[in-house]
Amino acid sequence: MRYAFFDLDHTLLPFDTQTLFCNYVLHRHPWRVVLHAWFVPYALGRAIGVVSTETAKRAFLSYLWGMKRAHLRRLARDFAHDCVDTWIYQELRAEILRHKHQGRKLVLNTASPDFYAEEIASVLDFDHCISTRFQIGNIVPLRPPLTGTNNKRDAKIAAMKASIPGVAALTDEQRFHCWAYSDSAADIPLLEFCGNRILVHPSGSLRKHFPEHDVTVLTPRRPYWGKMGDMLSSLRQIFGLHSENGPAR
Repeated sequence: MRYAFFDLDHTLLPFDTQTLFCNYVLHRHPWRVVLHAWFVPYALGRAIGVVSTETAKRAFLSYLWGMKRAHLRRLARDFAHDCVDTWIYQELRAEILRHKHQGRKLVLNTASPDFYAEEIASVLDFDHCISTRFQIGNIVPLRPPLTGTNNKRDAKIAAMKASIPGVAALTDEQRFHCWAYSDSAADIPLLEFCGNRILVHPSGSLRKHFPEHDVTVLTPRRPYWGKMGDMLSSLRQIFGLHSENGPAR
């Protein structure tokens, strides 16, 4: 069995989907922006290192507080179709189609929340989706608890081995013929799991980790300039002020 593993945020598309999904929700429910007040102290705590990533991630979802699960699912489905499918890098869409044509199993492996990551995987025709799982219930709680751990770093490997048939049994030779795509140093374990490594606008620490002959680097055109442009885009998305859809194809 051959696989191609893809990170999501800043790899398949140029944004963090957590803020992009927030932007999508606020376009439909502008009043929910006031619920960010619950997130502010956690954001400050995260900035000075006294709040964990997992806790901050839970607190960020406070803007969904009180939403019915059925409505959240509809928003997630529409988000995947209307927003992600237009923002995706066309170079990465081509890679997805290439691996599909060559018979590889496609795996979306992301730290993003499961309730929309699974919809994105379905829209992009992935075979499997590994993501951070949240306990939502019938009504979204103020800070939805995680089921298990934040799907990041080595947790991505453990989750794949536990839930995707055949991954745990891959030999070193079989892994050599697998592919992995990411932008972040947090995905070094995922990239080192495979013999073919594709870096998408890699961070400095990620680029430094791999020698030039060991990877392929992709730099598709982004709708902003550098880290500051990315941060400003995320800030607009958090307040529902960003465009929903990508450029016309």
